[in-house]
Amino acid sequence: MASRGIFVAPFDELADPRLLAELAVEAEAAGWDGLFVWDHIRYRAPVRAVLDPWVALAAIAFPTRSLRIGPMVTPLSRRRVQKLARETVTLDLLSNGRLTLGVGLGSDRNGELGPFGDVVDARERARRLDDGLDRLTALWDGEFEPEPVQRPRIPIWVAARYPNRRPVRRGARWDGLFPIDLPDPDALAELAGEIRELRAADGRANEPFDLVAEIDPGGDPAPWVAAGATWVLTGFTLQPRLDAVRAAIAAGPT
Repeated sequence: MASRGIFVAPFDELADPRLLAELAVEAEAAGWDGLFVWDHIRYRAPVRAVLDPWVALAAIAFPTRSLRIGPMVTPLSRRRVQKLARETVTLDLLSNGRLTLGVGLGSDRNGELGPFGDVVDARERARRLDDGLDRLTALWDGEFEPEPVQRPRIPIWVAARYPNRRPVRRGARWDGLFPIDLPDPDALAELAGEIRELRAADGRANEPFDLVAEIDPGGDPAPWVAAGATWVLTGFTLQPRLDAVRAAIAAGPT
């Protein structure tokens, strides 16, 4: 049985941390397993209002007890790794071990890298992502105190825009893969097979690994679960409407 989550952009109508905390409480009561938020500095039109995901996640963590939470996804190339280490551990402590860290290269199509002096070149962003993950896990593993609640570490899910395979290989080294723009469940099943082969070759075939799929509100999760998804997230548009999100939450993770 796959876990079910709500996945929202904390933009415009949802750009209120108190409101997101209310929605999280409603989601937990309705039987959802997780609530995840987009991580952006700013976004392209027509979006205007954008929340910081980390402060929003703290607001979500405090009144809930079972929801898994996390940013989907954080581009490490524009983050100071030592600051991210402090933020993630603090949020893991606040949530009593419910944080999942989603990471990726990010994109400059929303004007949130170059204009702020961050790296635009994709290869350099990839290098910084790999180096940043190695450094982050070392900081979690005792270089900084306190350490995370979760062991052996806070789970890391890597984003991979389909059909690009390099991020798939990166994801196989960590704890989960969040494929973006999948055309259908068959594509997910193909990635699941590749992940199994990569992890078997690395001697990690029996270790837990999450494969994440995203569906529209009211969509059927069953074909995605059959294709190998361990998490199925109900996602919304880049301007999520409060009434639509509330309706999806109330309907439950059917």
